[in-house]
Amino acid sequence: MLRTAIFASALAAAPALAETITIDTYTGPVEVEAQPAKIAVFDIGALDTLDALGVNVSGVVGPLFVDYVTDTAEDADKVGSLFEPDYEAIAGGDYDLLIAAGRSSRVAPDLAKIAPTIDMTILDDTVGEGLDRLDAYGEIFGKQDEAAALRADFDVALSDAKEAVAGQGNALIVMTNGPTVSAYGASGRFGWLHTALDLPEAVVEVEQATHGEAISFEFIREANPDILIVVDRAAAVGKDAEAAATTLDNALVQETNAWQSGKVIYLDPAPLYIARGGIQSMIGTLGEITAAFSGS
Repeated sequence: MLRTAIFASALAAAPALAETITIDTYTGPVEVEAQPAKIAVFDIGALDTLDALGVNVSGVVGPLFVDYVTDTAEDADKVGSLFEPDYEAIAGGDYDLLIAAGRSSRVAPDLAKIAPTIDMTILDDTVGEGLDRLDAYGEIFGKQDEAAALRADFDVALSDAKEAVAGQGNALIVMTNGPTVSAYGASGRFGWLHTALDLPEAVVEVEQATHGEAISFEFIREANPDILIVVDRAAAVGKDAEAAATTLDNALVQETNAWQSGKVIYLDPAPLYIARGGIQSMIGTLGEITAAFSGS
C-alpha cells in the first residue's frame, strides 16, 4: 500500500506531457508541441503570418524592414539577425519552439541543437507554400479559425487582382538596386505574380533564377512590356541608393508601351522582398496591383 501511495504521489507531481501535432515543413512532416508558450522567429515572412494570426512572439531577429509587424515584435527579445543568430541569447531564452526560414534556413540545424526547430522556408511556390505555412501555424497555435479567415481574405484579393490585370497585356518584372536592374521570370523570386494572376510574360527567355537576370535598359526597350512591375531592393533594405523611379526614368524605358500608357507599377518593396510568402505581404501586394489598374 505504501509503495502504491508513493507511486501515485510521484505521478501527480510529474509534469503532464505536452500535446504534439504533426505539421508539414520545408524539410517534410515534423512533430511539434501544440501551442508552444515561448517562440523565437528567424524569418520576417513567418513573422508576417504569425502577426496576422495574433500569435505572441518572445524572440525575433532584426532589423525587421517591414513596419506592420513592429507591434508584435516590440516587446520580444532580440535573438540576432536574419543571417547571424545570437546563440547565447537563444540558449538563455528557454524557448519552446524556434521558427527558421529563408535566409535563416541554413542555420536551422544549429538552432535545433538548442531547442525544437522547424524550417518553414518558402521557395518554389510562393502562394501555395505561403498558404500551407498559414495553415500549419494555425494548427500549431490553435488559430485555425483565424487562418481560415485570412485564407478567405487572400482569395478575395487574388480574385480582384486577376480581374484587374485581365486584358491589360504582358508584363516584365524588374528589380532595381541603385543603378542596376535585374529581370525576373515566372519561376523567379517574384514569379508568382505571373502564375497566380495568369499574367503573361513579356519575355519568356528570362533566366529562371531566384536572383534574376541582370539586364540593360536596351533589354527593357526591346521587351517592350505592356506592364512594368518594379521592386526597389535598395528601398526594401533601407539602403541609401538611387531610387527605382530615377533609375528607370530614361529615354530607352520611356519608349515602352508600359511607360507611355502609365502602367509602370512601383510595388511596396519590403513586404514583397523581405517577407516573402507572408499572408499580409501577399494580400497587400495583390491590393497594390488591383489599385494600380482601378479606372483603367
